[in-house]
Amino acid sequence: MQRLLTGYSKFRREVFPGLKDHFHLLAELQKPDVLFITCADSRVVPNLILQTEPGDMFLCRAIGNIVPPHGAMPGGISATIEYAVGVLHVQHIIVCGHSDCGAIRAVLPPAVNPGAPRDLARLPLTAKWLGYIEPAWKYLPPGVDHADTHTLHTALIHANVIAQLENLRTHAEVARALAHNKLQVHGWYYDILTGAVEAYDEQKRTFAPLEESIESV
Repeated sequence: MQRLLTGYSKFRREVFPGLKDHFHLLAELQKPDVLFITCADSRVVPNLILQTEPGDMFLCRAIGNIVPPHGAMPGGISATIEYAVGVLHVQHIIVCGHSDCGAIRAVLPPAVNPGAPRDLARLPLTAKWLGYIEPAWKYLPPGVDHADTHTLHTALIHANVIAQLENLRTHAEVARALAHNKLQVHGWYYDILTGAVEAYDEQKRTFAPLEESIESV
């Protein structure tokens, strides 16, 4: 806690004064272009990774960067999506998974990853939430070595991004905005070890370095 208080003091003393005019503009209005949906993992810091300023992105975080399909579990994720698209009129939604995701590890078969957490009986809400990862298995690319824990884990993290993108499209506001070409959706994967981001190419059905997308813009 002391670390947080020290950080706050530094923010008030050194950071905020330099951004005072920017925050003045944001005090009563926000108009972000992007809704960024990612995992609650403490190692994933969107504003740091993308070097954005306050007001640039509307953030939504949940274990496993899960987006329940429309109507399955009305709650904070669905409300955030509805508000971001219907009220803020964001132009892009990014669903971003990341390496070493514990939520994905938890659904790996025990034979492949015996160290994965299995005692979810005492965490019924978590167990139900992780159920939304199960459809990701059908998006695994052919030829993935199911005996290699690291390979399977990484492949399923990628596949989960695709599965959650599909769920995202079931939301009414998203489907409507996509139909009118007012919105684009993106699937990303962030590697904690290297700092690299990969983007999903829906035509090629593969993930490629984000730098390639930047070069094509």
